[in-house]
Amino acid sequence: MKLKIIKDPNPILRQKAVKIKDPLDNKIQELILNMFETLHWSKGVGLAAPQVGVSRRLCIIEVEGVQYALINPKITAKSRKKVLADEGCLSFPGQFFQISRYSDVQVRYTDKNGKPGKIKGQGLLARALQHEIDHLDGILFIDKIKKKKITPKPVKK
Repeated sequence: MKLKIIKDPNPILRQKAVKIKDPLDNKIQELILNMFETLHWSKGVGLAAPQVGVSRRLCIIEVEGVQYALINPKITAKSRKKVLADEGCLSFPGQFFQISRYSDVQVRYTDKNGKPGKIKGQGLLARALQHEIDHLDGILFIDKIKKKKITPKPVKK
C-alpha cells in the first residue's frame, strides 16, 4: 500500500524517532513493505519512517537495485573526507541543494529479520545512509546547507 509522504513543515519531521523494540512485529514488517512500495512509486533513493508519519527508527534505501531495510540504525564510523553534491528529499519535492556529507560511513542496524547487521557505504549509499539517519534524529537536509558568509558592506558617510 502506497503511503502519504509528509512534507515540510510537518512537526513529525523535527522529532527524534522512537527506537523499535520488536523488529518482527507485524506492524513493522507491513510498514517496511509499504515504505518500499512508496519509495518505488515516488522514484526516490531512501525513505525514513517519520516521512510517512510514523515516529520509529526505521529507514529504507535502494541503491543500484539493492534494497536495505535498517531498523534502529547508528553510524559507527565515518571518513575524514567530505563530498559536496546535489541532494534532494521526498519531503521537499523538486528542491535540490549542495550538501556536504562524509564520503564513507559504517552503520550498525537490525535487519527486517531481527538480525544484527553492519554496512559500509560509499558514494550515493553513504549519502543516503546519512540523509535517512538524520531524518530519524529530526535533522533535515536543509539544516546542512552551507551558508555563505556575508561580509557587511561599509556604510558610506
